[in-house]
Amino acid sequence: MHFIQLCLFVTSILFPFAKCLTYHGADYSSLVNLENAGKTYKDSGTTEKFDAILHNHGTNLARIRVWTSTNNADYSLSYGLALAKRAVALGMELLIDLHYSDTWADPGHQAIPSGWPTTLSGLNTEIYTYTMNLVSAFSAQGTPIQFLQIGNEINNGILWPVGEISSAGYSPLSQLLHSAANGAHDADDSVKVVVHLANGWDESAVASFYEQIFIAGEFATTDFDVMGFSFYPFYDAGATYAALLASMNNVVSKYGKDVMVVETDWPSSGSCSGVTLSQSGIPLSAAGQETWVSGIKNVLSEVSGGHGIGIVYWEPGWIGNDALGSGCSNNLVVDDSGNTLASISLFSADM
Repeated sequence: MHFIQLCLFVTSILFPFAKCLTYHGADYSSLVNLENAGKTYKDSGTTEKFDAILHNHGTNLARIRVWTSTNNADYSLSYGLALAKRAVALGMELLIDLHYSDTWADPGHQAIPSGWPTTLSGLNTEIYTYTMNLVSAFSAQGTPIQFLQIGNEINNGILWPVGEISSAGYSPLSQLLHSAANGAHDADDSVKVVVHLANGWDESAVASFYEQIFIAGEFATTDFDVMGFSFYPFYDAGATYAALLASMNNVVSKYGKDVMVVETDWPSSGSCSGVTLSQSGIPLSAAGQETWVSGIKNVLSEVSGGHGIGIVYWEPGWIGNDALGSGCSNNLVVDDSGNTLASISLFSADM
C-alpha cells in the first residue's frame, strides 16, 4: 500500500478527526559520515542505502544540517549538497538547517564562525552573502531548497555575543534574521524561510520570543513563512501534547504561520536513567516510537486553520550515537547492525 494511502487508512480508522500531514520528515545528516565509517543498513533483510529505506517508508522531506565548516566530516556545504542530490533523486524535498557556526548551534551554543566578522554591521553583510550564496548553490545543482532554517534552536539568538538576546537584546538578532532572510529570497524568491526554536511546548517562552523579535525596519512577519519547533520528551516534564497544542494554537492565532515539529524522537529500547519522560504511558519500544509520533501528528492536525504541516524525526539511523544527546540509551529506528525496526513505518503510518 502506498504510504499516503496507508496514512489515510490508519488515520480514518484510529483517529477519524486527525489528518495526514503534508511533510513526513527525517534529519539523517550523519548518513554519509556513517557510510564512510563502514555502516550499512538492511530493511527486511535487504541491504539498501538508508535514505532510500526512509523514502520507501514514506519520508518525503529530508532535513540536512549545514555548518560553516569547510570539512565534510563537519557538515560542510559540499557535504550537504551531495546529500541533497541523493534526496532529490529519490523524490524528497529539502529542509536545509543552517547552524551559522562551525559546529553545533543550539540554545547553549551559537559561536561565530571562524573568519567571520565580529561586529553587527559586518555580520549583517556576512550572513546575507553566505545565505544567498548557499541557496544559489543548491539551486545551481538542480536541488532547490523548499524550506530554509535561518538558525538552529535560536531561543537566545545566533552569532554570540553579537546576536545573543540575553546580553544584546532582540535588535541585533532581529537585524541578522532580516539579513539572512533577504539573502535567501534574493537567491530564490520561492524558498520558504523557517525560524526554529527549541521547546515548542513552552507557550510563554515561544510567545515572548515572537512578541519581541519583530522590530520596525528589522525582522518582519513577511520575512519568513514557517515556525519550526523542537519537541522532545526527555528534557522537561512540561513537554506534553496538551502544552504543545496550546503553544502552537497561540502563535498561529497571532501570526497565521504554518508550524512544523522539525526535531523529535522517542526511545526504541533500553533505559532512561534519571529521566522522567514528559508523556506518560508510552513504552520504551518501537511501538512507543510510533505512538509518540502519532500523538504529535494528532496535535498538529488540531492546530487551527490547518497550519500544522509536518514532523521531522531527528537522526533515526545514527548508529553509534543511539542516545542522540538524551538521557535515554536508544532512540533510533534501526538496531546497531543497521536493521530497521518495526518503527520504520512511523514515517508512513504515524505522520
